[in-house]
Amino acid sequence: MASGDEAKDSLEAATKMKFLFGPALAAAALSLAVSGAGAQEVSENRVNTITDWNVFTEESPKECWGVSKPKETVNTRDGQPVSVRRGDILLFVTFRPGKAAEISFTGGYPFAGGSTVDVTVDGSAFQLFTDGEWAWPGSAEDDAALLVALKKGSTAVMTARSSKGTQTVDSFSLRGFTAAMEDAEKRCQ
Repeated sequence: MASGDEAKDSLEAATKMKFLFGPALAAAALSLAVSGAGAQEVSENRVNTITDWNVFTEESPKECWGVSKPKETVNTRDGQPVSVRRGDILLFVTFRPGKAAEISFTGGYPFAGGSTVDVTVDGSAFQLFTDGEWAWPGSAEDDAALLVALKKGSTAVMTARSSKGTQTVDSFSLRGFTAAMEDAEKRCQ
């Protein structure tokens, strides 16, 4: 189970996400941040776990999504490893009835103004545009191309820069990704 400080930090992050993006994504973030019985007490909308990915649903409005935390995180400043405090680091794919999948990423900190997140999926490169603590592909076509790469890939690496100048590299396992996305999409038809 998470420590009291970790749970408090996760609750604060989830509260911010709830304000910005609604209860569904906030509940997912909080549920992932708190382990064991604590997560079950906080969120009841996790419907499946497939290897390294979790599937959530929300009924009003109808949304379904897959989400995961990174397997590895490296933080550097001026080329040297540094210890930094970050909020929840999550990669999402969200489905809504009648709409294409939408990919989003939160790095757990405010991104540098005007910066992008470089995404590499097994050698294929993509960019996400940032706004505050969130990043997204620039168009529906970019979402679709990145989704195809994620389904075919084994690892997604997100490289970004914080507003304080820290470079972060977060590596996400894609084991279970395709099955989780198929499940999430099916639940939102």
